[in-house]
Amino acid sequence: MVSRLLVNPNVLLSPVADGYVAFDAADERLYQLNPVAALLVELCDGSRTRDELAAIVAPLVPEGERELIHAWLDEASANGLLVSRSEQIDAKLAPIRELDADGLARLADRLRDEGKTQAAFLCQRRAVELCPESTRLLCRLGELAHIVGNRETARAAYERYLKLVPDDAEIQHVLVSLRDDPPPPRVPDACIKQLYERFSTFYESNMCELGYQGPQHLLDVIRDTVGRRRGLSVLDLGCGTGLAGEALRPFAAHMVGVDLSAEMLAKAQDRNIYDDLAVGELTQWLTTTRQTFDLIVACDTFIYFGDLRQVVGPAAERLSPGGAIAFSVEQAKSPPFRLTDSGRYEHHFQHIRDAAETFRMQIASHREAFLRMEYGEEVLGHYVCLA
Repeated sequence: MVSRLLVNPNVLLSPVADGYVAFDAADERLYQLNPVAALLVELCDGSRTRDELAAIVAPLVPEGERELIHAWLDEASANGLLVSRSEQIDAKLAPIRELDADGLARLADRLRDEGKTQAAFLCQRRAVELCPESTRLLCRLGELAHIVGNRETARAAYERYLKLVPDDAEIQHVLVSLRDDPPPPRVPDACIKQLYERFSTFYESNMCELGYQGPQHLLDVIRDTVGRRRGLSVLDLGCGTGLAGEALRPFAAHMVGVDLSAEMLAKAQDRNIYDDLAVGELTQWLTTTRQTFDLIVACDTFIYFGDLRQVVGPAAERLSPGGAIAFSVEQAKSPPFRLTDSGRYEHHFQHIRDAAETFRMQIASHREAFLRMEYGEEVLGHYVCLA
């Protein structure tokens, strides 16, 4: 009776820099496999015995350690990573239970919520293999692949998704970065509208979970610049639901909020802190309004623009004498700015300085500080006030 080894069908594999990670979806165990173990797993297709497997990989292992090959195969079998089938009785064995696409997707969601993103990615990838035309599964795979840093899988998943849903403006925009295409001057209006139509229902709770500190730090640079001045005319660009507006209200005698998303403005209206609210694209609104302001604020808004001059210029035109522009952006490591895989732009401080000088403005206050968490990593921001 000849026994051969194959990978448990519940086990999901993913290559990493130094081998494989393997996740057993049935009992939710994650394994880290070195290159030799990864090769053994690749070879375990049910056609080879333990001795045949050991003979293939033996040249890759120091002579004095080759007995460890059999020990690893035994351990992997005991843990359920590998299963043993006999040629003579294989047809009589009870089938091993495999998770279906929906079960894997539900498991992926739970694992992600628990912070086990690599395991979640493996489950989601297998779910897509089982149900390759599911737009929901493809979109989730793209997101999880992005989280674990697998740009190629993220791009492939979004490409397949976009063939099925060609009008999805968010995915169209994200793919610009993942394809390494030349970035647009700013995030398209259709993308922002679609993003915040969905995001508006849970925006504030999500930002709180991410430890969002944009309004607090931006308030610090505003205080550094305006001092004790109050009774100002304030414009909140990209005001969203009004998170920053609440912090700004004590400075304002009159406060206007502008945002491209009608759904987000509806939430801001409920706060009852703005004297006027307007739906509109920011640069267009700035070039058509006749109002002037003592303070123009853009908290986490200029991240949707590449070259900041395209928005700082129109804002500067709407300043009253002695007015200031305060804004936050995500930090870039090198100048001038870059479209990230998140679909947002990050900016280098030198570019901020150059944009200010273009319109004869000075950096009155600047701080580098935490902005929020994203996929378990800290996002740092530039907080700037121009005057």
